[in-house]
Amino acid sequence: MHSPELGGVDDQPAIDVDGRTYTYQQLDVAIEQWIDRQGPHAAVYDASTLAVADALICVCAAARRGVPVIVENPEARADRPSVPPTAFLLVTTSGSTGRPRPLARTAASWFDSFPAFTTITGIEATDRVLITGPLHATMHLFGALHALWRGACVTDDPSQATVVHAVPAILRAVVRSATNLRTAIVAGIALDDGATAAADGIELIEYYGSAEVSLVAARRVPEPLRLLDGVDAEVRGGLLYVRSPYRVLGAPEWFGVGDLAELGDNRELTVRGRGESAINVGGTTVVAEDVERILETIDGVTAAAVVGSPHAVFGETVTAAVQLDGVAGIDEVRSRARGVLTKEAMPRRWVPLQALPRTAGGKLARGRLKDLLT
Repeated sequence: MHSPELGGVDDQPAIDVDGRTYTYQQLDVAIEQWIDRQGPHAAVYDASTLAVADALICVCAAARRGVPVIVENPEARADRPSVPPTAFLLVTTSGSTGRPRPLARTAASWFDSFPAFTTITGIEATDRVLITGPLHATMHLFGALHALWRGACVTDDPSQATVVHAVPAILRAVVRSATNLRTAIVAGIALDDGATAAADGIELIEYYGSAEVSLVAARRVPEPLRLLDGVDAEVRGGLLYVRSPYRVLGAPEWFGVGDLAELGDNRELTVRGRGESAINVGGTTVVAEDVERILETIDGVTAAAVVGSPHAVFGETVTAAVQLDGVAGIDEVRSRARGVLTKEAMPRRWVPLQALPRTAGGKLARGRLKDLLT
């Protein structure tokens, strides 16, 4: 056995997605049928183009049989010259650039973290866990597999959900229809004040990690992020390096995550944003995510993204792309921004967009944004 058994039994609901429902007994049968259809000689399974229910059956079948399974965006396949012999999950990461990069991980690199994740989130077998993005975005695949391991039900119906996995921007929309939510689990990008306010009355869990090292730190809001047991971190030149038992195959012992960070007492971790999004304005470092969080609190702004633009005198200046709410104009927003941003952080250029470019997982595709703004 290469993975733990499914957490539920008999007539407990396991999957309720796209109008298709499976109890745990039916899911177990479907997994065995999948294995039989693939035959004993299939070396790799591929769930990338499958509907969510079939993809989860495929992944569980791969775990049961001990063969690798590919879960990629079918529209952005990564070149994968070889498959490590101990690989279970073959996934990709696009980060903020949108360019796919292949990753491979063992079953243990995820499943071994499930007990700690259960302690953090409090997910029970009676929960209905809402997944709000595609399974090729690893935070959603992780959330779905953890739910099945725990014996909960994976669903796409907000009205029935008691727990949700979402990036902050999606959480703000989901809470309006998910009236039975008890817990919201946020990851992918840093939690912002707007999402926190939208989730008022709901237990809010934030975790920090990456596709390469999985879970790194977590917190119950408003507590600070703390490193998970067994995970170590160092800050070198302002950038975060992580040593983790949950890292992907081939990653160095100390993996450079690429985020600006600070370590405090009691294993507290403060993440300030991507190192690549640090903007040097006349010798002052402006962190793009800090400016974005402030801009998104301004009346009239639905979403904001910030990049650095070359400047002959200052080295770089700040450019802001903003989605407006249709009520306030760009001049009004700019005027309000002057009252809350420092001189260095104040955007010199403002670009209104109908929608910010995002990865499939809901993260800002900063690389594509830079291409749009140049």
